[in-house]
Amino acid sequence: MSNNQKPRLLALAGSLRQDSYNRQLAAAAAQMAREAGAEVIEVNLRDYPLPLFDEDIETAGVPEQASKLKDLFASADGLLIASPEYNGSVTAALKNLIDWVSRPDDRYGRAEVFQGRRAALFATSPGGLGGMRGLNHLRDILQPLGTWIAPTMLAVPGAMNLFNEDGRMIDEAMAAQLDALVKETLEAIVVTASTANSAA
Repeated sequence: MSNNQKPRLLALAGSLRQDSYNRQLAAAAAQMAREAGAEVIEVNLRDYPLPLFDEDIETAGVPEQASKLKDLFASADGLLIASPEYNGSVTAALKNLIDWVSRPDDRYGRAEVFQGRRAALFATSPGGLGGMRGLNHLRDILQPLGTWIAPTMLAVPGAMNLFNEDGRMIDEAMAAQLDALVKETLEAIVVTASTANSAA
């Protein structure tokens, strides 16, 4: 990203459920990023159905949807990921996406599309912990791939009371925390780009 370009982010949720609270949270973060001056592409995992990662399938031919996702990740400076917690960890759908997208092919090296990306991780759940255990696991997956994780990960409890009927966040305190996390991530992208341009 050059100094005169907008940061480009991907916003996605690890849930496939149509009315997922985490999809609403990802959409809220995407809107906050746009208002802060970023370009945001919202990714719905249901639009990119992937088989369970299997090297035999990969050898026979990388699925078209996996290639499309790699291109999207390659085009982004950062990630906004709402990661629901399933049994104390990340969802199978999100882990499977990462497994496919991190694989090397004739265009990208191993984990190339994750390396150097800045990511905000957040979650919501009906429970009191808000999905924090799953966020810790997601951080441990992404960091070794070369992704910078914003130090503040946001876990929002009480998901059923977080949004109104239009999908807008009605908890102003949590909305402010999410906005701060989004801006922290954007700032990291801008600082990285400025440093890179200065060194060029």
